[in-house]
Amino acid sequence: MLLAHPAVLQGIADEYRTLALLHADRGTEEVRQRMDDLAYTLCISTGTRDVDAALIAADLRLPGARVGDDSLLSGA
Repeated sequence: MLLAHPAVLQGIADEYRTLALLHADRGTEEVRQRMDDLAYTLCISTGTRDVDAALIAADLRLPGARVGDDSLLSGA
């Protein structure tokens, strides 16, 4: 499995979450494609098949994340 550098993984997760908060999935084709690309990269980088699971897995791999940290579930 490909493992992204934590800083890169953080950037990908942050960008995906920002676009999701802005409802970019309803935007232009270019923006929707960027979201799809980010979701794909997150899934590949974390070994998951679902973007929500990928975001949680990414958070768990980042420095400072704790297995019992339930804040990861509410922020995704």
